[in-house]
Amino acid sequence: MPAYISMRRFLWLFTLAVLTPIYVRSLNPSLNDDVLGLIVFKADIRDPKGKLATWNEDDDSPCGWVGLKCNPRSKRVTELNLDGFSLSGRIGRGLFQLEFLRKLSLARNNLTGTISPNIARIDNLRVLDLSENSLSGVISEDFFRQCGSLRVLSLASNKFSGKIPENLSSCSTIASINLSSNQFSGSFPSGIWSLNGLRSLDLSDNLLEGEVPKGVEGLNNLRAINLGKNQFSGRIPDGIGSCLLARSIDLSENSFSGSLPETMQQLSLCNNLNLRGNSFTGNVPNWIGELKSLESLDLSTNKFSGLVPSSLGNLQSLKVLNFSANDLTGSLPQSLASCTSLMSLDFSQNSMTGDLPSWIFNSSLQVVSLTGKEMSGSMNTPTLLTTTALQFLQVLDLSHNSFSGKIASTVGGLSSLKALNLSNNSLVGPIPVTVGELKFLDNLDLSQNQLNGTIPVEVGGLVSLKELRLEKNKLSGKIPTSIENCSSLTTLILSQNMLSGPIPAAMAKLVKLQNVDLSSNKLAGGLPKQLANLPNLMSFNISHNNLQGELPAGGFFNTISPYSVSGNPSLCGSAVNKSCPAVLPKPIVLNPNSSSDSAPGELPTTMGHKRIILSISALIAIGAAAVIVIGVIAITVLNLRVRSYSSRSAAALTFSGGDEFSHSPTTDNNSGKLVMFSGDPDFSTGAHALLNKDCELGRGGFGAVYRTVLRDGRPVAIKKLTVSSLVKSQGEFEREVKKLGKVRHQNLVALEGYYWTPSLQLLISEFVSGGSLYKHLHEGPGGNVLSWNERFNIILGTAKSLAHLHQLNIIHYNIKSSNVLIDSSGEPKVGDFGLARLLPMLDRYVLSSKIQSALGYMAPEFACKTVKITEKCDVYGFGVLILEVVTGKRPVEYMEDDVVVLCDMVRGALEEGGVEECVDGRLQGNFPAEEAIPVMKLGLICTSQVPSNRPDMGEVVNILELIRCPSEDQEELGSSN
Repeated sequence: MPAYISMRRFLWLFTLAVLTPIYVRSLNPSLNDDVLGLIVFKADIRDPKGKLATWNEDDDSPCGWVGLKCNPRSKRVTELNLDGFSLSGRIGRGLFQLEFLRKLSLARNNLTGTISPNIARIDNLRVLDLSENSLSGVISEDFFRQCGSLRVLSLASNKFSGKIPENLSSCSTIASINLSSNQFSGSFPSGIWSLNGLRSLDLSDNLLEGEVPKGVEGLNNLRAINLGKNQFSGRIPDGIGSCLLARSIDLSENSFSGSLPETMQQLSLCNNLNLRGNSFTGNVPNWIGELKSLESLDLSTNKFSGLVPSSLGNLQSLKVLNFSANDLTGSLPQSLASCTSLMSLDFSQNSMTGDLPSWIFNSSLQVVSLTGKEMSGSMNTPTLLTTTALQFLQVLDLSHNSFSGKIASTVGGLSSLKALNLSNNSLVGPIPVTVGELKFLDNLDLSQNQLNGTIPVEVGGLVSLKELRLEKNKLSGKIPTSIENCSSLTTLILSQNMLSGPIPAAMAKLVKLQNVDLSSNKLAGGLPKQLANLPNLMSFNISHNNLQGELPAGGFFNTISPYSVSGNPSLCGSAVNKSCPAVLPKPIVLNPNSSSDSAPGELPTTMGHKRIILSISALIAIGAAAVIVIGVIAITVLNLRVRSYSSRSAAALTFSGGDEFSHSPTTDNNSGKLVMFSGDPDFSTGAHALLNKDCELGRGGFGAVYRTVLRDGRPVAIKKLTVSSLVKSQGEFEREVKKLGKVRHQNLVALEGYYWTPSLQLLISEFVSGGSLYKHLHEGPGGNVLSWNERFNIILGTAKSLAHLHQLNIIHYNIKSSNVLIDSSGEPKVGDFGLARLLPMLDRYVLSSKIQSALGYMAPEFACKTVKITEKCDVYGFGVLILEVVTGKRPVEYMEDDVVVLCDMVRGALEEGGVEECVDGRLQGNFPAEEAIPVMKLGLICTSQVPSNRPDMGEVVNILELIRCPSEDQEELGSSN
């Protein structure tokens, strides 16, 4: 009950719930029963759009309220229709008071919870529609025990589960049942066949299984039956032919088998027959032509064989005919020319032969798909693709056949065409320029033919085009710059042709581009730098061309696969592991004796002085030498000063005890300021450690790390920051470090204190003895290999640490295996978290150069100035880390003649079905594939190029725990249901 509810409403609700049987009935305020019931109902739901604002408990009658209808005489509510009101919450008890309610419709809302069986017991209720909500649970047997007046029941598109109660047959007057799009399981409730008044039955999109029982012949009034998208098997009951009034029969996407029962030929009124996606066998029966009312016939994706019956020509009303994905042979029957109402024809993926019948091009067809057959004929015959025929055609797919000849220039007359696929044929000649007249075309596929000539500039007229595929032809010439007009283009595949010239800079205007393949051509010149600005690019293959120069910097090109740029000897950049040569200006000629009379480049006439010729590079070399000499002298002097200063600073490193944050009272330049977050320790060898290379543990983007020992004998790690010029002011530095010092988690390296002077900053952390994950994976002894269980625990622990950081709004920025340490018990501890916050600003260049120094971990958005850096950067780095731990390979590995990017390698193996082979070979099969493969798939999801496609780290933790213990999770789900 909302907190704002008035005292009067509270008293009314209390009266209704407790005293109504005594008090209300004794006073007989019958006109108020509906008001009270509806107010109680309203109190149990949320109304975010205020649709029920007119419902006022002070009213004597609800008949003026929105969503209600009343009997004009009795003033009692007869209909409650709140469809699409965006209501949420539960369906409460208040509705039980509406004794004269005939129709209750709460469809298209967000209602949750279960439904009470008492709803169906409302004496006069005829229509109950609760479809398109989020109701759940099991429908109890009591729900249908007293439903004698119910005519229409719809619980579609909810989350109900369990079996459909057998006593549904108790609803003897019911005419329409819709339980579709739920999670009902078990067998078909045979009691349904006893409902003689049933006109419509929809149980589609559930988990029902087994054979459909006999008895359907008793449903003489049945108009529509939909059992699609379940797991039914066996044969169709013979009695279905007795449903003479049936208009629509949908048994699609099940496992029905055998032949079609002959009794179905009696369904003369049926206008929709959908048997798609089953295992029916045998010939398509000739009696199918007796169903003369058919408007849609779909027998696709079955095992029908033999010839297409000529009796189909009797179906004068037929609009949609789909026989695709069967084993049909022979040719299309000429009798189909009589089906003058036909709009969609699909015989693709069969074994049919013969020429393309001419009647197709004299019809009003909108969709023609004859792909994957052995049909033949010439594409430039006078009757084919004429301007007068096929004026309504929207989809033409003749791919994977044996059509030959040229594409008729009259193709431009197909003014309504949206998709044209002539791929995998034997077509020759040029692409007709008239193709540019197809203003509504969004998919053009002419690939794998023998087309020649150039890509016509008229292709720029395809303003609606989304996919253009011309690969594996003999096209030559340049890529036309007019392609910039195809502003909706997402896919451009021009590979394996003979295209030459440069890649047009105009392509950078196609901001929706996602997949580009220009490989195996003769393209030359450099890549336009503007391509780096394409925001949605996912693949860009330019391999095996003659391209040269530097790859574009930024965006997708920062993480482009080496495979996608291979075979271009003159390309340079990190992706091809080849540095670009410096471009130097031409030499400068210095001749003090030259006169204005001397022509450029001539020797002076006066030879009394030598001519002086110095290039810019020579001048730079001379200047550099001078700078080096001065630098050596300066560094020597500075080293002497620094050693003296460091000795004084180190001697001043003393700890004073205190509370959570304690520090020494001296903060001048000589002593510095030391703060420990707990305890009262002191260095015993701290100064020696900072000056002794033997105590150095490693170096990273922020500085070197040393091991030292506190006075109490406890070892700690000290990071000496080497980014002093970038570190914040003392006040900001201390605030950020103290925030990090409060972060505690079993999988995070604890920050224990810091030391500050203007020129020296130290961070003091707990010492983790087991070394880094990087060393365990790539530098450890051969006999000490991490087991699968250890690897999984490292992945899970690291995920938990990042999830904890993200809950605190801390981004790590630098996820890599060298920053994951392993303690003595094998638990991972993530270090260096949040150190980017010590910089005065989160500059992308600084982050990428100082922090994200390890190649392969950096999220692509670091290179895109328009994309916000968020926690999803950590998710990307973690995804790379997952693959590194599972495969034992570095994120990027350089081979003798190739560069292997780990993400691309695993993704390619997954697509080829060999992802299991990517698991570290040192495990020698000692790993559960049911864990390793899902973990690698999770890693690939985390490394999605699009940040919004990556999961949150909290979701990652849940997924990993589900992978580790799927049975426990299922038991919990089962118990919750």
